[in-house]
Amino acid sequence: MANRLPSAPPVLSGFSYVRPLGTGGFADVFLFEQDMPRRPVAVKVLLQDVVDEGLLRMFNAEADIMARLSAHPSILTIYEASVSADGRPYLVMEYCPGSLATRYRREQIPLGEVLQTGIRIASALETVHRANLLHRDVKPSNILITQFGAPVLSDFGIAAAVAGAPDDELFAMSIPWSAPEVVGERVSGSIAAEVWSLGATVYTLLAGRSPFERSGEGQNTRERMRARIRRARYTPLGRPDVPEELEAILARAMSREPEERYSSALDLARELQRVQHALGMPVTATEVAADEWAAPATPVDFNDGRLRGPVRSQVSYPSRRRAMRRRAASVRAPEEGTAVEAGRARAGLPLVLILAAAAVVAVGAAVTAALILGLGR
Repeated sequence: MANRLPSAPPVLSGFSYVRPLGTGGFADVFLFEQDMPRRPVAVKVLLQDVVDEGLLRMFNAEADIMARLSAHPSILTIYEASVSADGRPYLVMEYCPGSLATRYRREQIPLGEVLQTGIRIASALETVHRANLLHRDVKPSNILITQFGAPVLSDFGIAAAVAGAPDDELFAMSIPWSAPEVVGERVSGSIAAEVWSLGATVYTLLAGRSPFERSGEGQNTRERMRARIRRARYTPLGRPDVPEELEAILARAMSREPEERYSSALDLARELQRVQHALGMPVTATEVAADEWAAPATPVDFNDGRLRGPVRSQVSYPSRRRAMRRRAASVRAPEEGTAVEAGRARAGLPLVLILAAAAVVAVGAAVTAALILGLGR
């Protein structure tokens, strides 16, 4: 979270402001209550002084990706996206009262809950990948907890296509959960890197710290963390309820070389399911979209930096209305011999035909009445 006060909440028709939820580098999140249907919602609003074409591209892509994927039970639901009256783009999303951002530091999360969370988020990631997309920021703080206690993947703000980011490739990362090749800026994202991040996230929830965090003053600077991640030497959890099989799974997920990791998020999910089965726990189902759904005809446009929403229409509307008034005036008082006059002459022809048709109908009606009166004598 950014170290600043939140900006003023936007005025949104049909929504009532409640309170701020958090601040970030580019956006603030507020709790609103939607009037119809009545429900609490989280509204993410871009900061007015940082909105530029590049940020709008990321924002538009985030809205489109979430709209496409949020039907998945383990991906945060988006309700709408638009532009507020003061020109700030915003997203209206499902309100989740909880997060895994700091919970792992406050308490020891039960092994069964961590395995269940890992499988559900792996299912969400697999669905993202089958849609030819990447999340690029898998970490505990981007796993929210819904009002029903279910984990969901959130924040697709730096998502990208599997084939690569837009032209100005962005190396955005959360270092403690980023793969060696991302930390070294060799790639900005890949499926293998997402498998690493998910493995590092599961490790964090079990260990109460990120995988390469060390105790001691000055041990966790950015550069020291980067160096340890590049070496990628796995440190066992040392938690008595964690079986060796799970340690081996996490060690493989966080292998230094991408080709040595699991080939997909689904493969990692299946390994976690085997641990559940071996421990006699209920096995969490994997929920993955069918390939027919996951390959949409229209891809996400990562180069769309337009200001999309009602404000864009309202800005252009007055000028369009003035143009229509000028056109109407020119039709009412055309200059002799102009193209407008010729257009009116052609436009008058259908009216003659309509009047002639009306006359035919009137004559027909009179004849019919005469026949009826004659038959009645």
